[in-house]
Amino acid sequence: MKDLYLLDPEITFLNHGSYGACPIPVIDEYQRWQRQLEKQPVDFLAKDVYDYLKIARDSLGKFVGCSGDDLVYVTNPTTAVNTIIRSFDFGPGDEILITDQEYGALIRAWNQYADKRGFNLIEHVTQLPMTTHEDFVNQLWSNVNEKTKVIYISQITSATGVILPAEEICRRAKSEGIMTIIDGAHVPAHIPLNISEMDPDVYVGACHKWLSAPKGSSFLYVKNSLQKDVNPLIISWGSEVDPSQSPFIFENQYQGTWDPSAYLTVPTAIEFQTNNDWESVKKRCRNLTRNTRDRIYEIIDTEPICPNTEEWLGQMAVVEIDIKNALDFKLHLMEKYKIEMPVYQWKNKILLRTSFNAYNDEKDADLLIEVLGELF
Repeated sequence: MKDLYLLDPEITFLNHGSYGACPIPVIDEYQRWQRQLEKQPVDFLAKDVYDYLKIARDSLGKFVGCSGDDLVYVTNPTTAVNTIIRSFDFGPGDEILITDQEYGALIRAWNQYADKRGFNLIEHVTQLPMTTHEDFVNQLWSNVNEKTKVIYISQITSATGVILPAEEICRRAKSEGIMTIIDGAHVPAHIPLNISEMDPDVYVGACHKWLSAPKGSSFLYVKNSLQKDVNPLIISWGSEVDPSQSPFIFENQYQGTWDPSAYLTVPTAIEFQTNNDWESVKKRCRNLTRNTRDRIYEIIDTEPICPNTEEWLGQMAVVEIDIKNALDFKLHLMEKYKIEMPVYQWKNKILLRTSFNAYNDEKDADLLIEVLGELF
């Protein structure tokens, strides 16, 4: 499927997890929407776009297992999470429980709001290696008490590339009256997702990662009973456009003049994967991920972060490597070997993360193994 992407053929691209990569048919539809917008910008943005967005929301809602009326498109998960933090009245005495595996920019956001409002951000330190999902939940719950108002957790972590048991966390939190905010940036089109069955209070997901929609297409889901409390980051015309419609949708999707083409292309991204038997693609990539991780550990003598199973891993895997400088190593992989992949520091470890998607094959894995064998 490499010919269906615009990726540089000279580069071995093992970093789908960072920003995704958009197939050519999806890019074509994205540009078609941009051209349609420019034919009559006034009619498009003042009138027609709301019907188009309704269609796109319904398509995405069906894909992720919720009503299209319970989600809005946003540019990225960071925008969505900031919207939620600003909307709810967390204050002195409240505790927000997160893990040490959350996305760094959003840990920073939580910390800044904690400083301003006086709530306490409690960071669960993950015991490594992780063993079972049940054990992870029990360890997480050792931080829960009567002050815990929110559990914020990634369903698939960016730092360690692992799948966390979001369903069980939501179920247990609900029974104890604790709000759940799930960061699912890496989830849609990566692992199965049914938001209604999971039943979080808030779910945030990216469409431009594993769904391979255009950059700048993500979504914010909020349970219907909480939507009245969600305020937009930007106050614009909002629900004055049509007061009869949902304030949650109109206040959050209309925040000034913008190009909605990325959002409107999401149904085409879903259709592209449906037409290309994406369940088989994902299965092949999961197998390639786990096999490659095994091969890396034949070269590198560090302890695995988690078991090499589908319970923990999808199409990403992280390996600790014994080097001094992450950035230098990443640049060396690109400059000398034309391999694009993340190498970064997490806590006191330097990690290397593989991401495999439709355009990758065994040759890509073989090259990585050959290079790592040479370097280590």
